[in-house]
Amino acid sequence: MKLNDIESSFSSISEDEKVIIDTLVKLCAERIKRNIPQTVFAKRIGIKQPQLAKLEMLDSVPTLATLNRYANGLGPA
Repeated sequence: MKLNDIESSFSSISEDEKVIIDTLVKLCAERIKRNIPQTVFAKRIGIKQPQLAKLEMLDSVPTLATLNRYANGLGPA
């Protein structure tokens, strides 16, 4: 896949969804930076690890409630 292909696939995503995706990517990076394994983090936020993996792989656009849960699971910065 080329960069142009990726960019064109993003053109079908709304600006709101792009903001949500960008936020999730930053939260996921913070989880990794803090060295919190998916299994531990999934339990912390009350979901199963496979669900967290799908969320972080952007299989679907998360809701704001899900982002809030994720952020709260990270606690204070």
